[in-house]
Amino acid sequence: MSARRSKASPCCGATTARALTKPRVSLLIPVCDAETTLERSLGSALGQSYADLEVVVVLNGITDQSREVVRAIASQDARVRVFEREEANLAEALDDGLRRCRGELVVRHDADDHMEPERVALQVSALDEHPEWIGVTALVRSVGLNAEPGEGMGRHVAWLNSLETPEAIRAGRFIDAPMAHPAVTFRRQEVIDAGGYRDGDFPEDHELWLRLFEAGALFGSVRETLVDWTDRPERFTRTNIRCRDEARRRLVHDYLASGPLANGRRVRIWGAGPFGKRHARELQARFGCVDDLIDIDPKKIGREVAGGLTVVSHTSIEEPDGRLILLAVGSAGARAQIEAFLTERGHRAERDYLPVH
Repeated sequence: MSARRSKASPCCGATTARALTKPRVSLLIPVCDAETTLERSLGSALGQSYADLEVVVVLNGITDQSREVVRAIASQDARVRVFEREEANLAEALDDGLRRCRGELVVRHDADDHMEPERVALQVSALDEHPEWIGVTALVRSVGLNAEPGEGMGRHVAWLNSLETPEAIRAGRFIDAPMAHPAVTFRRQEVIDAGGYRDGDFPEDHELWLRLFEAGALFGSVRETLVDWTDRPERFTRTNIRCRDEARRRLVHDYLASGPLANGRRVRIWGAGPFGKRHARELQARFGCVDDLIDIDPKKIGREVAGGLTVVSHTSIEEPDGRLILLAVGSAGARAQIEAFLTERGHRAERDYLPVH
């Protein structure tokens, strides 16, 4: 955590006997300049069919009228607890809020998103049915704030919604964050015990998921659309440097190095296109662990790329030889074909190959 960490301080909220009762569920909502969407977002949080909950709002470096919006709502509903930070820092705001949550289950929600009334009830029920899960996500719907969501966001949401099982969610962890953060409900103490949210040069949600997966955590999915996930040009993941592709790859490489590539394991990169060359160049520069790149295009075979690594034909692949193969291709269809090819030769997902992006 940053040495300049600024703890959130209580801001406002009604104090009643009900407010002092420890709820089972806490909704955690960081807020940074969301005056136009906050009332609707909080309304969907407070309008849940599941009653045993509180709403923990962390005002995070506010410069607009969000504070006044929250004060008005908190004065009418004792379930709303509000804390304020002077310095805007999303990861620290989330961690402060997490540690102030009193419920055993934490529901993540964002100040510009909207959730269906049954969201909390369905996710709590799923976690009750699956005590082996540390958390649960749900299907999301991409919506634009003032326009239609971008095409890239649509593809991303389609990919997220395609991950149906704990195994599929885990398998996607090195491609991107395999769950929409504001669609996840998790067990509070387990996440705190794992270190909570960390601040750094990386997307805080993806880092948390990778850390939990590395420790063996399982996440499930409620197969219903429960969250409207807002896409807008100024969205944090579009504008913050820690969410750029370079930061995401560096994070993925860190967790590959501490997990599947630990103890000096060598790696091969399937894909001599832009994705593969970036992964190969950066992994080789940091860890010196890349042997070669693999491709099916005869025009690429034999070339040296990514700082002197040779591109070899896919026909050279035989039985597993202890090296990890990273599938660095952009198309899900191409990835599926590669996986089928490797499976025919005795390779197994997780043990012998992993997809990246």
